[in-house]
Amino acid sequence: MKQLDCILRLSNKFARLPGVGAKTAQRYAYSVIDMTPEEVDDFCNALHEVKTQVRYCTVCGNFTDKEVCDVCARRDKSVICVVAYPKDVLALERVSGYRGVYHVLHGTLSPLEGRGPDALRIKELLARLDNGVEEVILATNTDVEGEATAMYLARLIKPLGVKVSRIAQGISMGSELEYADEVTLLKALEARTTL
Repeated sequence: MKQLDCILRLSNKFARLPGVGAKTAQRYAYSVIDMTPEEVDDFCNALHEVKTQVRYCTVCGNFTDKEVCDVCARRDKSVICVVAYPKDVLALERVSGYRGVYHVLHGTLSPLEGRGPDALRIKELLARLDNGVEEVILATNTDVEGEATAMYLARLIKPLGVKVSRIAQGISMGSELEYADEVTLLKALEARTTL
């Protein structure tokens, strides 16, 4: 039996989302069919609200529904934590110990994918450093692109007299040493702290 065109179109739309394969997309489409008309309207309204109300903070580049996000409006501006994506801000905010502000690059350097310094929000970061910033924490991922981005930013920022630090890397809490790879163990040793 041939699938109805409208179901196939909806499945194809869901499949375009990151991490959603063909079977999951098809399940999502069939779930929509099982919704009440009110639930479908609410779902559509939520999509429309996200698209029309969410924008980038004019200061840090994080998602907000205002011109300046709440973090930039209320936090200590002397410390900036640089992350690659808005989702990284959410991860760091779960810790609830950080009281500074953020700067979202919207990517990392990746010459193979054609992403150079001009494709990221690096100029905006450098412009923020004139306003009493004492420290920049580089919190990009520890993959090749994240490391390259952190090193590039450190070389740009250090000559400006601003302290540059990198988040610690190594063994995660609750893991066992015997299962850690060599690079992770090396990073853990290098990032050790005095007790």
